[in-house]
Amino acid sequence: MVIQTQPLSTPQPASLGGEAIVIGAGLGGLAAAMRLGAKGYRVTVVDRLDMPGGRGSSISQGGHRFDLGPTIVTVPQGLRELWADCGREFDRDVDLRALDPFYEIRFEDGSHFTARQSDEAMRAEVARLSPGDLAGYDKFLRDSEKRYWFGFEDLGRRSMHRFVDLLKVLPTFAMLRADRSVYAHAASRVKDERLRFALSFHPLFIGGDPFHVTSMYILVSHLEKSFGVHYAMGGVGAIAVAMAGVIVAQGGQLRLNAEVDEILIENGRAKGVRLLGGEVLAADVVVSNADAGHTYDRLLRNQPKTRWTKAKLARKRWSMGLFVWYFGTKGTKLKWPDVGHHSILVGPRYKEHIRDIFIRGRLADDMSLYVHRPTVTDPSAAPAGDDTFYALSPVPHLGIGSTDWETEAEPYRQKMQAMLEARLLPGLGDHLSEQLVFTPNSFETRYLSPYGSGFSIEPRILQSAWFRPHNVSEEAKGLYLVGAGTHPGAGLPGVVASAEVLGKLVPDAPLGRRQRLAAE
Repeated sequence: MVIQTQPLSTPQPASLGGEAIVIGAGLGGLAAAMRLGAKGYRVTVVDRLDMPGGRGSSISQGGHRFDLGPTIVTVPQGLRELWADCGREFDRDVDLRALDPFYEIRFEDGSHFTARQSDEAMRAEVARLSPGDLAGYDKFLRDSEKRYWFGFEDLGRRSMHRFVDLLKVLPTFAMLRADRSVYAHAASRVKDERLRFALSFHPLFIGGDPFHVTSMYILVSHLEKSFGVHYAMGGVGAIAVAMAGVIVAQGGQLRLNAEVDEILIENGRAKGVRLLGGEVLAADVVVSNADAGHTYDRLLRNQPKTRWTKAKLARKRWSMGLFVWYFGTKGTKLKWPDVGHHSILVGPRYKEHIRDIFIRGRLADDMSLYVHRPTVTDPSAAPAGDDTFYALSPVPHLGIGSTDWETEAEPYRQKMQAMLEARLLPGLGDHLSEQLVFTPNSFETRYLSPYGSGFSIEPRILQSAWFRPHNVSEEAKGLYLVGAGTHPGAGLPGVVASAEVLGKLVPDAPLGRRQRLAAE
């Protein structure tokens, strides 16, 4: 596989009306490029990083591979369908392993909840914590399935750019109580606060406040139950590399270490992009996998805009920021045998801590942590006998807090280490080796995320479906959006689905281009 990392020096074949440019090699952009390649387009993917994957990329340091972003695959059939639509077989390119258990939630009182795919195991966990909530839990799962079929398989796989489409689904939204939050829905079914947490925390994985995000997102419980939780050997970055391989095999190319400075518009239509440094790439179709806020505020800065003006973007509620501590440990492969692939440490507060993060913009003294230990499944992530971890803490984004991460990063990391040593990894400090820290500042500079938010625009009800930046831009013809900031939303299944929606909006490449591809 050849990935272009420098400006092209050889002339390219003349366009036959089938040139496409994808801005950003995140998972949504790569999926979009694959779908455009399957439709006959000659695709160029441009990304400022030195590897494909975006938030799903990795950094290697001292023999440790730190997977920077998403760690799990919850809807593998979405990837398998994407590969199949490109005439390929996903499982030949990617080694996907089912995890069991999915994760363990550890509460401050010493109790725990272990999530698995088995109905019997899950009902046993509920009964162990709160026998009286078993019937409510069963009802919650039925609620989750209903929302899955409507929210994921229906709305999530088609464009919602027309207002009439919103009007048609409003009765179903009302019937399913989409106005109720994820937490409120969980609280209506179970009484034990630990179970309420276990059934409502999932929106945090896509940047949402569980106390305000629409209850449509309880569908995640059905996703886990029905399709399992999986890990790609080599990390999610291995999926990105495999996607890049498909794109190159289709005749496309990746331009890495190259940043798009502006989307070029002529007579109301996107006609290509200008890179930093001035190089112009012409195209018939332009797809932005950059954050929707960055796309409209920066990449279209010289164009008049109707809906997505700077002022309107500023009024949106953005997802929280992330503080992520990546670290390696020496000689710990057999240490901490009770710590699995994924652990969640719950702090002493839930609702008020979430308010600190999303509403008050305050960096609290307490925290809850998501801990990833990939070496339980994938020894390639660390030197022999060692471990690789990351610990993630939700924090306020840069637009609502006054946190100076230049001075607060190390004290916060130390608090995180103290919590890990007390509740999950005793003696951690004696084994630390390689370390790396990402703050919201890192997300702002590395991924060009507005306010350093981890997941773009927050998925509240009035920022979802039609209210979210559309997959087909209303600001310029021939311009499309994929990724976390557009419909259907963040998370690996969401960004892959955004490319599926794109494939239904973009017409096939002109016949001449398709014939030439067939001949090649």
